[in-house]
Amino acid sequence: MLKRLCILFLLTIPLQVFAETAQKTPMPAPTSVIAAESMTQMITGLALVLVIIIAIAWLLKRFSILPTTTTEHIKIVAMTSVGQRERIVIVDIGETRLVLGVAPGQVNKLHSMEKSSMDTVDKKSAKKASLFSEKLDSSIHKDNQC
Repeated sequence: MLKRLCILFLLTIPLQVFAETAQKTPMPAPTSVIAAESMTQMITGLALVLVIIIAIAWLLKRFSILPTTTTEHIKIVAMTSVGQRERIVIVDIGETRLVLGVAPGQVNKLHSMEKSSMDTVDKKSAKKASLFSEKLDSSIHKDNQC
């Protein structure tokens, strides 16, 4: 019985305890994941991305590349800068065309006109332009003949 207990005891004991193990050299301490170099590189990349985003936003605002939304009743026909922050805007509102002076903090009506009268004005100016063109052509031909 004692023999059986000894065999059972030997089978349950892990034999690795009695094995000789080679001395392991201690692992060097891991370098910090957040090193100065990687932090500098990350901050520089972030700053570069932010500068690019700000530059694109400034260009879009400066050159009015952003799409303007139009509704059925209000439509911006034309817009031009007359100063650093001042603009002249032509707006169609229903059947009325307005010329507005826009400055920071204020909008002034410079002129208003009915759209139906704009058609007659356009036809008159086109007729005057064609008459002027004809007179100019005839005067050039007369000068060439002399």
